[in-house]
Amino acid sequence: MRPHFLVVAASFLLALPAQAQQPDKAWAPVSGTALANDYARRGEHDKVVFLLEKLPAAEQTSPTVFPVYLASLQALKRHKDAEKLAKKAMKQHAEDATLGVALGGVYAAAGDAPAAEKQWQKVLSQLVPSQVQPVAAEFSRRELPQWAERTYLRGRALAKNDTEYAPQLIQLYTQSQNQPQVLAETLRLIALDEKQLPFVRNMLQNALREEKDFDALERLLLTATQEHPDQATYSELLLWLQMQRRDFAGALVQARALDRRGRGEGVRVMELAAIAQQNKDYESAIEGFGYVAREYRNGPYGNVARQRLLQAREAQVRETYPVDLTKVRALVTDYEQLLTEQGRTPDTAPVLRNLANLHAFQLNDRAKAMTLLQEVIDMPRASNDVVDEAKVTLGDLYLLKGEPWEATLLYSQVEKSHKDSPLGYEAKLRNARLSYYAGDFKLAQSHLDILKEATTREIANDAMQLSLLIQDNTVEDTLGLGLRAYAAVEQLVFQNKLKEAIAGLDVLLEKFPGHSLADDTYYLKAQLQRRTGDFTAATATLERITNNPKYDVLSDDALFLLARIQEEDMKDKGKAQELYNQVITKYPGSIYVAEARKRFRKLRGDGV
Repeated sequence: MRPHFLVVAASFLLALPAQAQQPDKAWAPVSGTALANDYARRGEHDKVVFLLEKLPAAEQTSPTVFPVYLASLQALKRHKDAEKLAKKAMKQHAEDATLGVALGGVYAAAGDAPAAEKQWQKVLSQLVPSQVQPVAAEFSRRELPQWAERTYLRGRALAKNDTEYAPQLIQLYTQSQNQPQVLAETLRLIALDEKQLPFVRNMLQNALREEKDFDALERLLLTATQEHPDQATYSELLLWLQMQRRDFAGALVQARALDRRGRGEGVRVMELAAIAQQNKDYESAIEGFGYVAREYRNGPYGNVARQRLLQAREAQVRETYPVDLTKVRALVTDYEQLLTEQGRTPDTAPVLRNLANLHAFQLNDRAKAMTLLQEVIDMPRASNDVVDEAKVTLGDLYLLKGEPWEATLLYSQVEKSHKDSPLGYEAKLRNARLSYYAGDFKLAQSHLDILKEATTREIANDAMQLSLLIQDNTVEDTLGLGLRAYAAVEQLVFQNKLKEAIAGLDVLLEKFPGHSLADDTYYLKAQLQRRTGDFTAATATLERITNNPKYDVLSDDALFLLARIQEEDMKDKGKAQELYNQVITKYPGSIYVAEARKRFRKLRGDGV
């Protein structure tokens, strides 16, 4: 016996109970196995083999010992011994087909690929249904996905069921990024079993990584919906896909088709139109609400759809620059017509509030707006949310009138009645802005510190941005003189005094040259120039940011806004496409990249 094996033997004997060290006592495998496992973890395979080769054959091929023993033999390149061990295990445990996979692994490790292939093929040819899962799992464990796939397909053939093992195959294809097979398998599954649609959507959520993957699935689904118009699951999945891509126009086609097929009274279309409006796709929102208002005028959602239709039109008018007052007046007429038809009731209180907004912020008729809002606030049985939303708007109007105390009183009432809710956070943000406009930055920060933890992401982001603006611009300018001037301009913007605000920004730039607020000032100026319809001036102002390396914080914001102006306002699709591509390539970490890529592809003609 070689010296180092004497040490191993001594260690082994010390590990055994006293009675196990007597030559006439039975071998005690438990302690030996534990010691072997410990050596295996350390990579001391010669010691593992020395211990385990002394075990009885039945112990060597047991589920706990066999893998360790086989791995150590292979690590020592004792391939013949490994082959003998595997064959011995197969003979003693004929029901365990994974041992045949292990034997193939021995051949592969020895460099005999043909023998490995032959052995694995033999395993598959002798497979019975109960062995499919463990054998496929063993192939996957050995990082042999193609053989795992063959196992599941063999199991499918045995079951004579085209969807058998579909979830396992989809997961396997997803892990190996075999996208064509992922798509083929998912479509086969939902075609034969519509109950699997939620599972398929979840798997595709993980599997679809690149635009080409989305494109491929969309092409397949469009073909499938045309060839099988009665197969609702194809339309359901296509609707889901288009929603993922924010292709609301395409999704609307599917939603209407599903609505007609299922006689859903427009509920699905209403949901889609609401999401489209949230994502500022006003055309799709208007079309969706209009469909429900027309098709289900007397249905459960008919009146709501008419209200939402006008709200979507209002949002579109408000965010199309410059604002078209003719369209605003047309909206006012339509709102009043709706109130005439449906009455001034708690159900139409939101209409009164929206009408007030138009009078207040577009037609500059504050007295009319305040009367309408007070009517909502005083209306019996009106929703608390609608009433408090009216209070927030009324507070805004008091602020416009130069009565901040009345404004903060209303905001604080809403804060108190809607504590820890989005509307309450919105009211607190209004109070923070009121303090900011007044130049009381310390009080504004106390509100903002709370709002940064708000559960509503949009409000938390707004609070964070305003907080950072105050912090960044009171470090060097400790008196906050530049920030006070900027806040005064923002109050003019709030009052819709855009020309005066632009003039105020020019004064600020002249009075505080090189101030840390310069990039914010140029960016706000460009936004206001766009709102007044001076797109050429807005472009020139934004280029002062994009062409100056000092303004790196807002460079991606400015570049994205430049692209939008070219696309939406100046209708120069080529220039817009070029600018969106710059956003993608120059600022890969920007929050605008996903939207820039979507718009770039649409302009290029890829579809969305």
